[in-house]
Amino acid sequence: MGSDPIIRCINNMQLVVATKNKKKLEEIKAILKDFDLDISSLADYKKTPVIIENGKTFNENAIKKAVKIARFSGKLSLGEDSGLCVDVLHGAPGIYSARFSGKGKSDAQNNLKLLSLLDKIPVKKRKAYYVCAVALANKDGLLGVVEGKCSGRIGFELKGECGFGYDPLFIIPKYNKTFAQLGEKIKHKMSHRYHALKKARIIIEKYIEKD
Repeated sequence: MGSDPIIRCINNMQLVVATKNKKKLEEIKAILKDFDLDISSLADYKKTPVIIENGKTFNENAIKKAVKIARFSGKLSLGEDSGLCVDVLHGAPGIYSARFSGKGKSDAQNNLKLLSLLDKIPVKKRKAYYVCAVALANKDGLLGVVEGKCSGRIGFELKGECGFGYDPLFIIPKYNKTFAQLGEKIKHKMSHRYHALKKARIIIEKYIEKD
């Protein structure tokens, strides 16, 4: 087990993560590795309900995912919604981060659009932050929702091969490197997803104690 005092073995409890994004699932599994959880995703089911992400906030979308999949699976379910907010763009791309350049577009296309919008914007005005909302629910409804953030700035070019999303552009000032350059070992100890999941652990603990 790790050094975090709130972590303990929970007898291989099943947890369904409401996503088909393999990279996001791998990241969640890595951050929750100290738990004895049997983690699956929507990719493990043949038919899953359609989730329309039409919430106005990250929290609303995360809650919708968790509640709907918990009702569908009958298991403890985790809904996650995250994105990048750029100050000079008034918080954009925000909840539209995954589809910033259009539905079905790639991470590369989203990054190129962001670079284009920030063309000639000086480094001092390129502040940004990642947001991650995590909701947990069971078949009876919502158990709780938490949020994590990580601040940084947007670079002038793509750097690094690790991660996904806007990681090749998101620079952590402390290291002067992007998340994609820093790699999983460092990212998973300071990212927005790490901070949100650390809070979510408390919800899981309380759920187990009542079970």
